[in-house]
Amino acid sequence: MTSFHSFHGTITEITNFNAGQGGKKGCYKLFTVRNNMGVIVNFVVSPSTYFVDHEMLVVGDRVTGYYDGDAPAILIYPPQYQALVMVKDNPNQNVKVDFFNNQLQSSDGQLQLNISTNTHIVLTNGQYFSGHPGNRDLVVYYGPTTRSIPAQTTPYRIVVLC
Repeated sequence: MTSFHSFHGTITEITNFNAGQGGKKGCYKLFTVRNNMGVIVNFVVSPSTYFVDHEMLVVGDRVTGYYDGDAPAILIYPPQYQALVMVKDNPNQNVKVDFFNNQLQSSDGQLQLNISTNTHIVLTNGQYFSGHPGNRDLVVYYGPTTRSIPAQTTPYRIVVLC
């Protein structure tokens, strides 16, 4: 179970990030993101970072970066986190990244999933996931929700983060 934390803002800079030896030069990027209050966060983007809809991000894009809030972080300013999932803002789509329990309720208790036969459940590589998505870290794409607590929705697509 990953303790997902997020930061939302605008990408102000994308640079190469030196991840050490071994021929990986150019495989890692540093995304500098600034929110509306001027707070800056650097995200280290690796080949394993999942980009929702495989979007190509550029400077000026509004994004939400998700990272493991329990992972060790170096004490520098601006803070620097390993990006697990990056989501580009899309007004036509809601995305939630979180751990969902066996009853498909998010760890923050804010969203309850009702799976239908039209819900596509896939892995990060696009292949179908054949098990139950409960008790896993998920990227959930959804539309309208109920006004209950937790809000309920029937997701369009679920990506299982194995």
